[in-house]
Amino acid sequence: MKTLFGLGFVSVLFAAFALQMCAQKDSPAPGAAPLVLTGAIPLPNVLGRIDHFGLDPARNRLFVSALGSNSEEVIGIGAQTVAHSISGVPAPQGVVFSPETNKLFVGSDEGKLYIYDGTTFALIASIDFGDDVDNLRYQPAEKRVYVGYGDEKTGAIAMVDAATNQRLAGEFKLGAHPESFQLAESGPEIYVNLPDLRQIAVVDRTTHAITRWPLAFQSNFPMALDEPDHRLFVATRTPSRLAVFDTGSGRLVASLAAVQDADDLYYDSVRKRLYIPGGEGYISVFQQDDADHYRLLAKVRSSLGARTAGYFGKGRKGFDRFYLAVPARAGHGAEVWIYTVQD
Repeated sequence: MKTLFGLGFVSVLFAAFALQMCAQKDSPAPGAAPLVLTGAIPLPNVLGRIDHFGLDPARNRLFVSALGSNSEEVIGIGAQTVAHSISGVPAPQGVVFSPETNKLFVGSDEGKLYIYDGTTFALIASIDFGDDVDNLRYQPAEKRVYVGYGDEKTGAIAMVDAATNQRLAGEFKLGAHPESFQLAESGPEIYVNLPDLRQIAVVDRTTHAITRWPLAFQSNFPMALDEPDHRLFVATRTPSRLAVFDTGSGRLVASLAAVQDADDLYYDSVRKRLYIPGGEGYISVFQQDDADHYRLLAKVRSSLGARTAGYFGKGRKGFDRFYLAVPARAGHGAEVWIYTVQD
């Protein structure tokens, strides 16, 4: 790798081998590990917590919100190095890229949405939402950014026109801070985690009607959607579970023990798998046998505190990569670990 030299390179290779041996020991199923650590990208100026990821597939760039360092890191995936660092972003959280407008949108814990030029990374505009701009989603057909923000009084999902940089009318009031949310593609639904209320809210974008599903579990932060099979996946922290819901009825279909301190959840629709990174120090990998049946496929060792990740399916060269944010630890700087996804 171009970014690792000498003893550092040897250390990463040794760590990869050791981690995968541990992962195989933890896995309840024989065969190749579903995730194999194959590289690491140093984040030399990043300290503290690392939050969410975004992707620019056309230019092979990864965006990483370095919340603890008040910066947005722009990574060249091919070169496996930090190509640019946008400084002065107060506690960045959610991030999305709009290829149609060549703009980068970054949410701040301090309440603003920052909009940057996708080539120069010059600041184009900022929109003040008042408090805690967190998860973002981009809808390319509408050229619209959906923005989760606010507290127990102001919590809502707002919309921004990516072409004009204008906040749109008609936001969806939720009565709590929204964590991860997912947009349905074949219907008007937005599925929203509301951990403070121990609920999942289902918002109709057309009528603005909201249906609420009460939860038996607490701290429901990450979420993913399997729309063809009508399944919604939620990872909870108290207790640590993967919870599967029927999107038609809100019925709990399955509940399985999962990694602690999860903050991201990805559904691999090709392999019918779920990947959940957690601060406990491993990645839970589940297999979906059918819409109602799930099993733990592997516990892949990672690093303490590594609870956010990026998974975007096959890249331009046909490889699947799972990117894990590893915060700085004693004697070692922050990194993005690269796992190769295997069948």
